[in-house]
Amino acid sequence: MPVEKLQYEELLAHYSNHLNALELLKHHRPYFELVPSIRRSRESLITIPLPVVQVRCNTGVSHQGSSDTTHELIHLPCDVALLMCDPEWKIKTGVEIFVLIHRPQEEFSHLLGRWRQTQVLLSKGYEWRLPPRYKHIFGESADQICPLFVLFEATPDRIERGLKGACLPFVVEAISASSTQLPSANLIETEENLESRLD
Repeated sequence: MPVEKLQYEELLAHYSNHLNALELLKHHRPYFELVPSIRRSRESLITIPLPVVQVRCNTGVSHQGSSDTTHELIHLPCDVALLMCDPEWKIKTGVEIFVLIHRPQEEFSHLLGRWRQTQVLLSKGYEWRLPPRYKHIFGESADQICPLFVLFEATPDRIERGLKGACLPFVVEAISASSTQLPSANLIETEENLESRLD
């Protein structure tokens, strides 16, 4: 059974919450260990669904001989950006994680291509357009950008084989095609309960 649009939409909404994003990172320990503070996860992990950044673009050489630089807003082709922040200093750390969810009818070349395009766009130098709640955080570019692919049980095997061959991390999520809900989405948990379970 192919991946359905509602399954994709469910995961996109699910990972827009920082607690669910923490659960996702728990499946890939090296990324989970990058979170500055699990107990202060709301201040340590910023989730940005369908992220937008401001990139620097050179428009050529000005009449004074110096290069002109303009800024352009770019919608990144990833699904969710996860930014790590130091909860004490209120500053972003040097690592950012980009979640790419397998989309309906998407082949391996397109899924991998979205990550490659993200790499190219961010290589130009960029600043984040952060949610209003995080406007106080300086949104400069990161030292290291990392991908995390999310597949479904219905995702074709060739995509999983391709990601393994490219040595790229991925997680396979179990989501029902009939209910289009993750098992954990049926439970309402407090932040304290989930954080104690993540420790």
